[in-house]
Amino acid sequence: MNWYYVKAGQQAGPVEEAQLDELARSGQILSETLVWSEGMDNWKPYGEVRSPAPTPSAAQAVVAAPPVAATQAVCAECRGVFNVQDMIRYGNAYVCANCKPLFVQKLAEGARLETVPGELRFAGFWIRFGAYFLDRIILSVIGMVIGMIGGALLGVGLGAAMRMQPGQGPQGLPVAFIVFELVFVMVALALSVTYETFMIGKYGSTLGKMACNLKVVTPEGGQVSYVRAFGRYWAKLLSALICYIGFILAAFDDQKQALHDRICETRVVYK
Repeated sequence: MNWYYVKAGQQAGPVEEAQLDELARSGQILSETLVWSEGMDNWKPYGEVRSPAPTPSAAQAVVAAPPVAATQAVCAECRGVFNVQDMIRYGNAYVCANCKPLFVQKLAEGARLETVPGELRFAGFWIRFGAYFLDRIILSVIGMVIGMIGGALLGVGLGAAMRMQPGQGPQGLPVAFIVFELVFVMVALALSVTYETFMIGKYGSTLGKMACNLKVVTPEGGQVSYVRAFGRYWAKLLSALICYIGFILAAFDDQKQALHDRICETRVVYK
């Protein structure tokens, strides 16, 4: 069973049960430290769900993480830890003041409330396929526009060159078209990398995933960094190169992970 705990005001984990108890014995987790595992209604102090943590020695107390008071809770939206009196409560969930407008908007739109912080609803194969298909359409349209503009510029340039050297013939056309194709491929690749890296790193979703209400997150439900988003793009190419088997794996995985999700430790979940 995996456990999560609060360390210096941030969610940490997952750790195995034995590791959690070892952290408690070393004084890094105290009886008041908030912990959570699957099946729990909300974050609770370690002392309530496990045997009370032993009192650390004086040496351990110096290096131990500061305890988190029982009057604090984890925000169901941003996963930050705040004082309960500064948060709003809806059912078993707590939401900080910064996330309150977004949370209220979700409720107004009829979104399903995630009552257990840290619980992730993994997106299945077909909804992910739909999001991927939409992204391919978007990038294809953009690539088509770039290709048309580039082709027009190439035609104008070749026409001007032939007028300047009449009688030379179209000997340079094959080379020019080869160069154009290479440049077009490089531009299309750069566009795809930039699109996926920026959208996932900034918003957690591409336009296709936004349309399907999906988001790419870390195993703990956190925001994916730009570096991980960049690596995930190249891992997706690997999933595609092996006859798209890497994508099909998501249909048979418990957490709906494709090959590139496993490589980069990401999950695709419903917002």
